Amino acid sequence: MAAHEHWKTEPDDHDYPAASDYLSLIMDKGEVTNAVAALRKAAITHFKAKDLLRASRLELLPPDNVHVKKDLGKVQAGNLLSPVLLIRGRVDADVPLTVADGFHRICASYHLDEDADIPCRIA
Repeated sequence: MAAHEHWKTEPDDHDYPAASDYLSLIMDKGEVTNAVAALRKAAITHFKAKDLLRASRLELLPPDNVHVKKDLGKVQAGNLLSPVLLIRGRVDADVPLTVADGFHRICASYHLDEDADIPCRIA
């Protein structure tokens, strides 16, 4: 399967509660509610895996990481991955991009093709 063919067109419903769980660790409840609502309304856009990693300042996980390996296995089996959910960073405040949901999918995609476009919702 080609790297660009392994994405769904819309996030899975369970991605939003997962994003909310993560964001609740770094935001207050009202901010989380607003952020998730904005993510639900945001249009799908595309960014390269290498750029998402750089903007988030997160380290690439190896392909043998249990979750990355699971996502790579899904792609190999012909299953589509859900787009990722992002909160925009602010360079003027030294705030990196926040991956609200989909970090392992970003890493898996990077291992397939770091230049492939990843569908995202960003708020």
